[in-house]
Amino acid sequence: MTPTTRRPVVGIIGNSYSINDRYPVHAGGTMNSAAIAHVSECLPLLIPTDPGYVTVGELLDLCDGFLLTGGQPNVHPSEYGEAETEAHGRFDRARDAITLPLIRACVERGQPFFGICRGFQEVNVAMGGTLHPEIRELPGRVNHRMPPDGTLEEQFALRHKVVLSEGGRFHALLGRTEVLTNTLHGQGIMRPGKRIVIEGHAEDGTPEATVIEGAPGFTMSVQWHPEWNAAEDSVSRPLFTAFGDAVRAWARQRR
Repeated sequence: MTPTTRRPVVGIIGNSYSINDRYPVHAGGTMNSAAIAHVSECLPLLIPTDPGYVTVGELLDLCDGFLLTGGQPNVHPSEYGEAETEAHGRFDRARDAITLPLIRACVERGQPFFGICRGFQEVNVAMGGTLHPEIRELPGRVNHRMPPDGTLEEQFALRHKVVLSEGGRFHALLGRTEVLTNTLHGQGIMRPGKRIVIEGHAEDGTPEATVIEGAPGFTMSVQWHPEWNAAEDSVSRPLFTAFGDAVRAWARQRR
């Protein structure tokens, strides 16, 4: 019997929800698992992101990389020195307690992570940056939120351009300086954190793609949702493929 080749493990950051406002769960979109399994070609593992169940050290030892997913709850503003307001929406403080130190540990170790939407915002906060609670309220900005109605295909449709820095890592990977993306977020970067390099902006100036300067590992993060149609989209597929390559490289050197 031929032994099964072990796929590198990608920890998918889960979010806390309640089913029917009664039954608490940790959840993650199946499109995240599909992108990791079929495009990154790694083993997706949903993480119950709560310090009552897991520790950062355990996750670093168990997983070879991390997908910092999107989600409706936002990073609590106290994590970047601001008071909570109604505009900040709802929160997942247990997730904050795991992901922010996890990101900093990954940066130091060179362990790969890929940030998406809230994950993009978490990376900025973890590195000392701040967020604006409602991008559409800023002068000159457009509404980046998900359309309230329509099918999933309509809500995740490509809706705006992102201009990438010439010579940056996104440009090198994608081979172009302009891409078309979806947009499903209300918050966004106000002040970039230390070592955060913004390599992509929407046409209204909203930061959309970042890397961490001097980090030894994969630290790409995007404000949009590349997990949608990841296997077919010409922007999403190379991002998830490159992430998978980085995770495999980490797993090989660790073993």
